[in-house]
Amino acid sequence: MEKILIIGAGGQIGVELTLALRKAYGNDNVVATDIKPAHPLLKDNGPYYILDVMDGDATLEIVKKEKITQIYLLAALLSATGEKAPKKAWDINMTSLLQTLELGVQEKLNKIYWPSSIAVFGPTTPHDLTPQKTVIEPRTVYGVSKYAGELWCQYYNQRWGLDVRSLRYPGLISWKSEPGGGTTDYAIDIYIEALKNKHYTCFLSENSYLPMMYMDDAIRGTIELMEAPVDKLKTRMAYNLSAMSFSPKEIAASIQKHIPDFKIDYNPDFRQAIADGWPKSIDDSAARADWGWKNNFDLDSMTIEMLSHLREKLGIK
Repeated sequence: MEKILIIGAGGQIGVELTLALRKAYGNDNVVATDIKPAHPLLKDNGPYYILDVMDGDATLEIVKKEKITQIYLLAALLSATGEKAPKKAWDINMTSLLQTLELGVQEKLNKIYWPSSIAVFGPTTPHDLTPQKTVIEPRTVYGVSKYAGELWCQYYNQRWGLDVRSLRYPGLISWKSEPGGGTTDYAIDIYIEALKNKHYTCFLSENSYLPMMYMDDAIRGTIELMEAPVDKLKTRMAYNLSAMSFSPKEIAASIQKHIPDFKIDYNPDFRQAIADGWPKSIDDSAARADWGWKNNFDLDSMTIEMLSHLREKLGIK
């Protein structure tokens, strides 16, 4: 039986991935960690440790104590947050990955998962149906760290045979956990504000198209990649992953089908420049061909899910 360690379990992806893995592998076989106390959804349903991702000795101690066979390393500073503290973002994102890769070789772990992002792409990348292999010149420290991390993952696989797997996530949208400081977070906030105030001021312009994905699809895709036979994997960088692309104007129109008096206006800030350097849509044909990836949600079906769950969570009728 696999014994899984999740580092960064309290983040936007971490909470839902921990819950999904505990459902699949059993609560006691999925050890959650984060630098802060357990998220309410993770309390009392499995082992939990407070862990600073930069503390390699503490991480090793947990791996040995819990007899860990797989690690999901999710801790990171995201795009918008990283631009406010570039050196800190680089240190956290890179040191944590290299420590984990070294630990994987030392402890002979079965698998490691480390997420990449569409932030690896930049203004020189083709913006429509961005290919799996293309020009990669990121302009944010988050993107630089993710691309460097992809190369390190590939290196450890080629040099030591370490089974490291990765996905380039688009913007992820979830009602369960709070957004973590990313440029695509407007697509979560807009639903909350539509329900609470029927008005939202967007920090991106109305026609800023970005690749997006409902969290349920992202979690399922992550687990499917990790469970795919090793001989199906054709890349050890990170697979492009896609579901839909839309603009703030289009997500507002989708919400207005259910909340007709919802209004949106636009006040672009520094995040606009970040968004302008990212793809409008992603070609994920490699993931679909190699290990059978397929998304379930489009914009309108996601809007129905988000509004329904958020009404209940926020106590709004």
